Amino acid sequence: MMHLNISATAHGPNYLPQYYAEQEGLFGARDIVVNDTACDPWTGVLDDLDSGAADVALGGLWVPGMYAQGPRELTVFAQVNHQFPKALVTRKQYPDFTWSDLEGATVLAPGIGGSAPFAFTAGLIRESGVDPSSITFLRDLSTPMFVELFEAGLGDAIILDMTTAEILQHRASGHIAIDYTVAGGLGPNSVYYCRTDRFAELSDRLFVFVSALQESMQLLKSVTSDDLSPLLAAHWPAIPAAVLAKSCDTMLHSRTWDTVCIDADATNRWMRILHEERMVQTAPTFEQLVDTSIVDQLSPAASSTSLQ
Repeated sequence: MMHLNISATAHGPNYLPQYYAEQEGLFGARDIVVNDTACDPWTGVLDDLDSGAADVALGGLWVPGMYAQGPRELTVFAQVNHQFPKALVTRKQYPDFTWSDLEGATVLAPGIGGSAPFAFTAGLIRESGVDPSSITFLRDLSTPMFVELFEAGLGDAIILDMTTAEILQHRASGHIAIDYTVAGGLGPNSVYYCRTDRFAELSDRLFVFVSALQESMQLLKSVTSDDLSPLLAAHWPAIPAAVLAKSCDTMLHSRTWDTVCIDADATNRWMRILHEERMVQTAPTFEQLVDTSIVDQLSPAASSTSLQ
């Protein structure tokens, strides 16, 4: 029996394919035990990779991107999110929202879990032709704190994960103005990576894990949020069932869980956005970040290079 230890930056519904694979016995059928831990603070994933407590980290591609020319050698080998399942929630409802509606506005950008929500939003704003500097961004506080302050009247909009966005809409304290799975295009939001010096040692286990994850994604294409409600309730019992269902439906009907294969063009676009935000000195390329040898062993349908 093989074992794989994963340290994740969060425990969120966007990671559902991994949890569904566990529930459906896809890991067990392949004689692998997957142990998953969510780190608080999220930077603990890097400590766990260093200490060997974790074989693999699960989190944003921006982290290996920032370390590509830095002190850590990390290898990305698969993804769990093919899109960014996030949303912009506005205080007032817009009949036909455009990014230019934020000019002069104040936007809350939770950042204690990382800079990706702000950076990707700024990238979308810039791609639309609007200058992000025309908007005031309040950053670096936790999502719960910013949600509390937003509901108390601070700011005109807030950037949130899809589930928290649905919570605010459910409470009638905000309106989803932009669904990033609709407006944001493709992007490797959450990926799996390991220390480069352990990649060869782990490769057999990584292939078994990724093949189960890909099967999970294929199975999710034929289920509904009603089918998933027991799993959702077991993992997030404090969130109203209706909210979990709406968030899950959004991801099920998007391309978020399309494939474990990371798209090269989407990766290069994300790294360009990071470079525009001065988060990297030079934009690392797909080839510098991603080793495709694991996903290349999957069936041709799973590892197709035509992901558009």
